Amino acid sequence: MTVVTCPDCDGLTFQLSPCRCTNLGDRFLADEAATPTRPEAYRECEQCRGVGKAAYPCHRCERRGRRRAQLVLSVANLDTGAVASHNVVPGGLDPEPTPTGWVVRLRDRVRELAASVGASVTGGVPELWLPSQWRPDLPALHRLELEAQAIVGWDSTPWRLFVGRCQPAPPVDPADRLVRLCALADLLLLDLVVEVRRQGQGWTVRYEVPGSPVPQSAIGRRDLPEALAATDVADALAGLAERGRGVAARLVQPDRTRPPAVPAVDVDQLERRILADCVDPVDGVELPGAQAIWRDGCWWHTSLRDGEPVEDLVEQPTGQVLRRTRVPLRRGFTPPDPSWLGAEIGWRPCPDCVPGSRLRSCDCRLGGRTADVGCPHCRGAGLRPSALACFSCDDTHRLYDAVVITLSDLRHRVVHLAWHTGTSEEVTLVATQPGGKPVVRLPDRYRLAAWAPILGVRPEDLAEADGGYDIEADLLGGYVTLPWTGADPVAEQVRAAGRGQPAGRLVVSAVRPDAPPLPELIRLALGLDLALEVNVCDLRRNAGDPLLVSGLRWSVHLRNRDAPVSPDEWPYRPTLEAALAGCVEYLADTVVEAVPVDLAVPIPVPAAAPSDVTADPVPVLLRLAARHAGQTLTVRFTRAGCTLHLHHDEGVHLLAEATDLHELRLT
Repeated sequence: MTVVTCPDCDGLTFQLSPCRCTNLGDRFLADEAATPTRPEAYRECEQCRGVGKAAYPCHRCERRGRRRAQLVLSVANLDTGAVASHNVVPGGLDPEPTPTGWVVRLRDRVRELAASVGASVTGGVPELWLPSQWRPDLPALHRLELEAQAIVGWDSTPWRLFVGRCQPAPPVDPADRLVRLCALADLLLLDLVVEVRRQGQGWTVRYEVPGSPVPQSAIGRRDLPEALAATDVADALAGLAERGRGVAARLVQPDRTRPPAVPAVDVDQLERRILADCVDPVDGVELPGAQAIWRDGCWWHTSLRDGEPVEDLVEQPTGQVLRRTRVPLRRGFTPPDPSWLGAEIGWRPCPDCVPGSRLRSCDCRLGGRTADVGCPHCRGAGLRPSALACFSCDDTHRLYDAVVITLSDLRHRVVHLAWHTGTSEEVTLVATQPGGKPVVRLPDRYRLAAWAPILGVRPEDLAEADGGYDIEADLLGGYVTLPWTGADPVAEQVRAAGRGQPAGRLVVSAVRPDAPPLPELIRLALGLDLALEVNVCDLRRNAGDPLLVSGLRWSVHLRNRDAPVSPDEWPYRPTLEAALAGCVEYLADTVVEAVPVDLAVPIPVPAAAPSDVTADPVPVLLRLAARHAGQTLTVRFTRAGCTLHLHHDEGVHLLAEATDLHELRLT
């Protein structure tokens, strides 16, 4: 009994439920806090037409009416290639009694699997609770039905993979982590904010540009040591642009005297001090939270207090409008500006969007053209509603006169650059766009790729510190497409670099991706009985042409063993290491996508003994890519061997297959 009728829709593939409009009542404008005394349909509802009930597709079974009652737990040792799995199906659960019901200790199963492959794994495993009606003395059929009901609750992630190594990762010392984060804040000229929120929101640690407002919400950890252990440099930098989107841009003065080395921090004492700031010293009232801000080599402490209420109007899919009142938080004390902040950067309003609305520049105005009176989208207005962010300013509504670029290896080396519009520079005409626009190249100081060797990395390793996104090729090479002859090339470069950046600052990380070698991932894929797809495209012959993509492009994915090669697969990573790191980062999601779509086909329960890694296939891949320069190649590694596929306009063509990549004979 691994396929059962969906208990949420009873096999109908949809659910007849009260319409969303009944939550707000028969009102066009409704307050979020005002709940109607009794459910009442909105007479002009766009979903139920005033009936009060609507049919919604069942998302739990994906409109199939059936669901799979199977859960597979797999543990893989990346050092040895060993894999062990446990199949959780009705009739094989072995539950244990507790005061509140019967439970299956899945955590114990994962621990046993990890011991069998000699791996140390991390990650929580929830317990599988059986329905309250379940008892061991029930008839077998009824008992299996109840067990299936419990297992289908996990069918959103029916295959859970835990990857570990022979030796556990060393534990994180919260004090050492905090000292490193503080030192990096001084290096990058940022604030390090340690914050606690009441009402169960917990502790968070993050970087901010000075002047950033307090976020509306922040879900954190239970205590400060746990928050520090879970927050590395990348985590602290994540969301930097979003938090500082509305902050006034200012130049930095990196030549100012830097603070001395960060002293040792007593984490427990810092935690107690921040918690003490959560209570008003005057009347003893509990406050929403508190912060400690590391700035200019010292800690600044402040409480968080309620600000002035803000009213938002939110359009609902029913055609109603919800009036939502939120209370933003503010700091009780604002620390003084850091000594390294310089003059404010000027700006002008973005001409391609309207603040406070969804109006964006229409496509008919692309390329600096005037609005088309006959345009079906804007009717000559030049603006049209769009759910996307403004392409010119990324919804900051500001175009800055300067941008500050910070490049760092996130350890001890840093370079701060300031690009100003209006700066006269000698440029070189290198190409012309098909529409006639000139493409020029700026001097070395405007080419981010020229700074990469100073930081000890390749130009392809440069990425945005917030999110790890690739740097645009034009910014790397200093190429600028002028909107018209005689336009300011530096101004165009400033606009491209500062788009959507917090306070007009672009922070670039110069760090080589940390990823396992390709042979280890191949061994992992074979152990899981999956296919590892490596896509590569050699575009190195385009080097020096700013109108074309150049260099090597890679992508690495785990796929279902029997899945066909997608003809639309395009490698987009600039280095193999980045592709491997991305594959490892999303392994948990990848194995879920590899689950058979047909519910009648059970999820495989892979197992593999320790094995040696295969010979490094990268040299062969590079030779094959060079032989088919400009075309995408896909190599699939499975337990049956490997296959080589060539992508072209008509689809995908199988070039060769063999038991090993080094034995391929091209057809």
